Amino acid sequence: MSNIKKITLRYKHFLWLLLFIPSQMFFWSLEKSVKPEYYMFSKIDNYIPFVKEFIIPYLFWYVYFIGAFIYFGFASKKDFMRLFVFIFGGMTISCVIYLLFPNAQNLRPVIAETTDPFLRMIKDIYSVDTPTNVAPSMHVLNSIAVHAVLVNSELFKKNLWVKVTSFICMVSISASTVFIKQHSIEDVAWACALSAVLYICIYPIPKLLASRKALVEDPERILISKVS
Repeated sequence: MSNIKKITLRYKHFLWLLLFIPSQMFFWSLEKSVKPEYYMFSKIDNYIPFVKEFIIPYLFWYVYFIGAFIYFGFASKKDFMRLFVFIFGGMTISCVIYLLFPNAQNLRPVIAETTDPFLRMIKDIYSVDTPTNVAPSMHVLNSIAVHAVLVNSELFKKNLWVKVTSFICMVSISASTVFIKQHSIEDVAWACALSAVLYICIYPIPKLLASRKALVEDPERILISKVS
């Protein structure tokens, strides 16, 4: 077998990423066709200032989750697939929510023509990303997904610094969505709730089912391991 064929077979799980193409097409079709009926807002939003510098962690989101796919894709197929299920599943469910509960937000400030680099980046983001389909926030959901997979990976089991750094990235990215007025705090709450459901489905439930299966197949071994 040639080296190219070996490499292709070893990393064929990257092909799962192709499913993001129809998923993204579905999202953009919703952006153009669905008219918002519900506007996300909380009184807490009134106390959250507009902080232009938060555009940096907002844009770092692309590096954070794309980098995670690339790293786990080569380092751990198991973690790669968990990340894929978490993010693809979350994005798909989010799109269904946008369809059934068409929502938007009216928090964006008017940004005039400016030479300020931060404001110009935010203005560009506003121009290509409409303030619709905001709850749950995919930015927040995907950031939580990356951090959840990372902290549960055997690759970083003893690497506290990586976990802490990832946590800071996750929090900063999530905070950026409200500080640059891309999302309401309610959108963040929805993303956290959906992430919690997905996390339970990806980690605790499979572990519970595996332990039950092991107990049924070899109960004596389980009892001996617990005693020892």
